[in-house]
Amino acid sequence: MASSKAAFNRARLLEMLRERSFARRRVVLASGKESDFFIDCKQTVLTAEGHALAGELMLDALAALPACDAVAGVELGGCPLASAVALTSHLRGTPKDAVYVRKEAKDHGSKRFLEGNTTLPPGAALVILEDVTTTGGSTLKAVEKLRAADYVVSGVVTLVDRLEGGREAIEAAGLPFVAVYTRNDFGL
Repeated sequence: MASSKAAFNRARLLEMLRERSFARRRVVLASGKESDFFIDCKQTVLTAEGHALAGELMLDALAALPACDAVAGVELGGCPLASAVALTSHLRGTPKDAVYVRKEAKDHGSKRFLEGNTTLPPGAALVILEDVTTTGGSTLKAVEKLRAADYVVSGVVTLVDRLEGGREAIEAAGLPFVAVYTRNDFGL
């Protein structure tokens, strides 16, 4: 029964991503690369149903990685994913707190790169969650910030791997990588 629920969740989230998040158009990506298609996962993940499905599937994906104490979302697309996984983990009785990794430190208030980590001890293991992986550059910058704060990065889970070198770059940095979907799931 659990595997049929997971299969349903996977198919439903992909359907939502195709309908709400995928577009064939010219766009410049965060990596600076130009592409003829765009996948804006936030348009799906920020719906109530998409949030719940992403939380379920990404929490399930953690099973393929070394154990972690918390999950870290890279600003901006990874933040709702970290929150969804944290909520789902609590509901399942296996709580994993969420940490947000900013691209730049706040210029006011706490001036922090990380949010949500104040109760995590040094040496805690975190898995980075990303919405879309292209070259892996944003993820690897987040890895540096987490390591500089004395955390261990156990691996990376991405919602969509564009299959444009990100997996290879992340794995070359010694991190295991899991993708829930790839560009192939969008017929590309």
